[in-house]
Amino acid sequence: MGITNAILRVREHRKSDKYADVEFLIDSGAVYSLVPGKILDGLDIEPYREMSFSLADGSTIKRRLSSAYFEFEGEGGPAPVVYGEEGDTPLLGATTLESIGLVLNPFTRTLHPMRLLMAGLNKDK
Repeated sequence: MGITNAILRVREHRKSDKYADVEFLIDSGAVYSLVPGKILDGLDIEPYREMSFSLADGSTIKRRLSSAYFEFEGEGGPAPVVYGEEGDTPLLGATTLESIGLVLNPFTRTLHPMRLLMAGLNKDK
């Protein structure tokens, strides 16, 4: 697990004109990303379900979930997004990093392109 910060652009989908640049805490140990609900509302991103999340202290919270398009240095991809509530910190998780094709180097605390692997493909086709 590694932790650092980066600014990513968030949109409803790839072709959306509306966007917000959000400074995220990047935690490769987190699964989903979290964006403040006020930002998502401004981008017309609506939740479609609610999920329970376990916190480090063992307690459980519920948050709404949707999907958004995330961009970093010209590369982007869609990923689930948690609607943050008052006091929640914007968080970028592993699912979003993978969607964009990035990996966090925990030693240098920097983002790098992911080495993408495919198994069982016939290279002759």
